Amino acid sequence: MTPAIRKRYKEKLLALKYEMVREGDLEIEPGRTDAAAVGTDEDAQPLTEMSQTIASSRNRERTVVLRHINVALARLENEPELFGLCTECEEPISDKRLDLRPYVELCVECQRANDKP
Repeated sequence: MTPAIRKRYKEKLLALKYEMVREGDLEIEPGRTDAAAVGTDEDAQPLTEMSQTIASSRNRERTVVLRHINVALARLENEPELFGLCTECEEPISDKRLDLRPYVELCVECQRANDKP
């Protein structure tokens, strides 16, 4: 991989990181909006729980992706010759895959093997 291509991926990673940090976490709505209220709204509770689950899941996923972005940026900085190589088999990761997710660490084959239960 040429230095110009690595620079392009670094810019892409930094832009992704900036966007994710700028968006911030989704706020997780409290189960009760009025602490003084007695009883609950039976219809609102399932919707509130679903919203909390969705927000929590999205926030966890963002944390994972940000961690991968930081690892990829560190690899570009500290071991640029290894960027774009699968961390398991050391074969090149396809350009298409890196263009979609420049923070990936595994080639398609190794990712499939890791995803199997």
